Amino acid sequence: MHINRVDLNLLVVFDAIYSEGGITRAAEKLHLTQPAVSHALGRLRTLFDDPLFERDGRLMMPTPKARSLIGTVRRSLRELQIMFNDIERFEPGSSDRAFSVGMRDLLEVSVLPALARRIADSAPELTVSSVRLNRPDLESELATGVLDVAIDVLRPVSDDIAYQRIARDSMVVLARPHHRVVSQGLSLEDYLEQDHIQLSSRRSGQGFEDVELSRLGIQRHIRLRCQNAFAALRIVSETDYLLTLAENYARELAPQFGLKVLPLPFKTMAFDAYLYWHRNVDNDPGNRWLREQIQALTR
Repeated sequence: MHINRVDLNLLVVFDAIYSEGGITRAAEKLHLTQPAVSHALGRLRTLFDDPLFERDGRLMMPTPKARSLIGTVRRSLRELQIMFNDIERFEPGSSDRAFSVGMRDLLEVSVLPALARRIADSAPELTVSSVRLNRPDLESELATGVLDVAIDVLRPVSDDIAYQRIARDSMVVLARPHHRVVSQGLSLEDYLEQDHIQLSSRRSGQGFEDVELSRLGIQRHIRLRCQNAFAALRIVSETDYLLTLAENYARELAPQFGLKVLPLPFKTMAFDAYLYWHRNVDNDPGNRWLREQIQALTR
């Protein structure tokens, strides 16, 4: 198959159907009619000699062939987009570009409001989407442009991924005002005697603070595992459970729940926040502008 026989717009349609899970939503995303997307899918099926997507209820599920193609298709589209971005100047004041920032929901409270305030006047037509960061997919999603940038704690990454520290942070403990440890001061012995909430979006596994405790050969009493930070904060305000959180986030929200912020009674590794991006967008004017906006939040 020669490249001059391929309509590259078909690859855009393929990516849209794959990500949206159906023809209707793909058409909406691409601002095309449903018949146009259906016709494009027919051409794709002929091109690859495979159904590519099969209906399962209301969803169009990718075939094994489609799953094998999606990574290459997205990388190719990303490279083309980067090429055109390099050609064009990026003017934030008039750009309607959409950026996707991967981050954990804990970071949204401190990062997203400040970022929104910063770009509201300078880039009124621009769109920023904060999306859940799936750590195992960090590199592939940055490489394919699913994410423009990501914000997370320090993680091992390949040489294809660039990163920069954007905020220093540490861990603290939250407790309700009338908890006995507030008046007495929180010792390590107190911390280990109390009941704790573990805040995590995962179904199992240790939290950052538990890994640090295990290094000391000790463990705490986890009585409740919670996915949602606001739920955890409310529970702490109504019970004697303790909650261990990153300090920047804790100090942002503790006043809303009337909670006390206490020093963590043992040393841990740094819990700093880092900005990640793929090196293929080092010189992309728009991505570089977005990184500058995020980096400026902590200067």
